[in-house]
Amino acid sequence: MARRSLSSLRNVMSINTLKFDSVIEPGSVDEFLVTQIDPDRLPSHIAIIMDGNGRWAARRNQPRVAGHRAGAEAVRATVEAAAQLGISYLTLYAFSTENWKRPRLEVEALMGLLREFLRKELRSLKRNNIRFQTIGREQALENAVSREIDRARRETDANTGMVLTVALNYSGRSEIVEACRELARECLTLGRDPSQISELDIEQHLFTKCLPDPDLLVRTSGEMRVSNFLLWQIAYSEIYVTDVLWPDFRRVNLFEAIMEYQKRERRYGDVKPAARSSLIAANMK
Repeated sequence: MARRSLSSLRNVMSINTLKFDSVIEPGSVDEFLVTQIDPDRLPSHIAIIMDGNGRWAARRNQPRVAGHRAGAEAVRATVEAAAQLGISYLTLYAFSTENWKRPRLEVEALMGLLREFLRKELRSLKRNNIRFQTIGREQALENAVSREIDRARRETDANTGMVLTVALNYSGRSEIVEACRELARECLTLGRDPSQISELDIEQHLFTKCLPDPDLLVRTSGEMRVSNFLLWQIAYSEIYVTDVLWPDFRRVNLFEAIMEYQKRERRYGDVKPAARSSLIAANMK
């Protein structure tokens, strides 16, 4: 990457620090990191696997529910920082279909925290011009949770800023299977030739049909797996794994993930232009 001029760097610093002027302490690590981020090369869509709540609680000899409650603070900080930075889409993996296997009391506590979060944060979502939505099998959630989701979705529907998507009762494999089933039904009903089904057809039947694919997938707690999250959509996403447990994840950690993303060269299966030129030259000899 070409080195930016001093005037260009100062311009980037002023743009980024202006957005956080009221929340970042002058001279802090946060202020330094945000000035290193190129606002012209931000990932449009960031997806996060929020992991480590249980381990965070265990290290403090607290119940797992305490970790989930602390994780809600990380959600608040991350959502606000992403919106202020200018990220267009943020998708958070909150509850998978496999999470129903957890103890009943833990599942009930998670649902209660979700309701509480939506009630408390709705004003913040509206103030930050954030549009809220969910993906997953929402019909399986308890009625009280669905009512809070509907309210948040309805009251933020006209917002034009960042789209916050929360994956609830979500499974990447199930999403793909359901998309294929819908396409199969269409083929039977409309007499369509199944051999004509394209990748675009499948994408248009996914929960995320109105979202671009993630540019950056972040996983906390150091685990090297994608846990059945957005399996179709992350085909070419850059993956960033941090050892930070989710309840400890804050604005500075989001900045670090974006800085790492901006160091990478996305090729989508292609080769670097210089390498391609070398191959062409070699074949011409």
